[in-house]
Amino acid sequence: MSPDHRTRVLPSIALVVLWSSGFIGAELGTRQAPASTLLAWRYLVAGAILLAVCLWRRERIDRSGIRRQVVLGLLCQAAYLGMTVSGVGLGVPSGTTALVASMQPLVVIALAAVVLSERAHVAQLVGLVLGLAGVLLVVGGDLRTGDAPWWAYVLPFVGMLSLSSGTVLQQRWRPQESVLAWITVQTITAAAAFWLLAVVEGTAGAPTPPAFWVAIAWVVLLSSFGGYGTYLFVSRTQGATHASTLLYLTPPTTMVWAAFMFGDRLSVAGLAGMGVSAVGVVLALKYAARPRRVVPQESPVHADS
Repeated sequence: MSPDHRTRVLPSIALVVLWSSGFIGAELGTRQAPASTLLAWRYLVAGAILLAVCLWRRERIDRSGIRRQVVLGLLCQAAYLGMTVSGVGLGVPSGTTALVASMQPLVVIALAAVVLSERAHVAQLVGLVLGLAGVLLVVGGDLRTGDAPWWAYVLPFVGMLSLSSGTVLQQRWRPQESVLAWITVQTITAAAAFWLLAVVEGTAGAPTPPAFWVAIAWVVLLSSFGGYGTYLFVSRTQGATHASTLLYLTPPTTMVWAAFMFGDRLSVAGLAGMGVSAVGVVLALKYAARPRRVVPQESPVHADS
């Protein structure tokens, strides 16, 4: 393998693995504590680190920028991950939540066509329908064989729609803040939201099992910083469309990972659904990569991932 090939392939592999780690970390953490506790501590730790870096770099953001990023933080961080991790905590397989999350760019194409009057190709809308059909096939298989209540599967969908709405809002506002500044404000906003939720639920204490703190280290280092960092690196060196295409490898990666780590079952419906979704994704992204088309991948990326 040539050095140039390694600089392209190795970061791509790292992106898929680290992005998938967020869904594995959600299942790992919610086995030790409620979702609100896991997310409160995750965002407190991540927010403290990011704030220290901002102060060290003397980052600046005005009040209007803070207001914008607070709204985006509630949509793209708090609502998205709150719903997603809660679903996993209720028994929704981590691979299924990864598949639901992977539909976000396709939903953004549809929302941007309505809200921003962006032009969407018919093939992109067909891809959206195919992608959602694949997700429903997987969910249907889970409902027949899993233990989670049916309404728990609604939570990842609501979270994905929240992230999609935040993405379109980001495109409409076009904020000028630096990436470090906006991700810091969003993270601190989410930390405040999750701590408030934990206090209301009575889950704001610090769990003592060492496995919980292993899960916190996992989601902060691997998922928040590792997944997001590699996404930015691959986006800037190989293009946002390439980076987002790689994210569609995270559902099968997560499913296989969860099967080995947690004994989650790989069902025929799950594999078939992933195949249908993959066809929809390829169809939609083929046109998303063309000029004057919506490129939803250049959006505020969630810390999971």
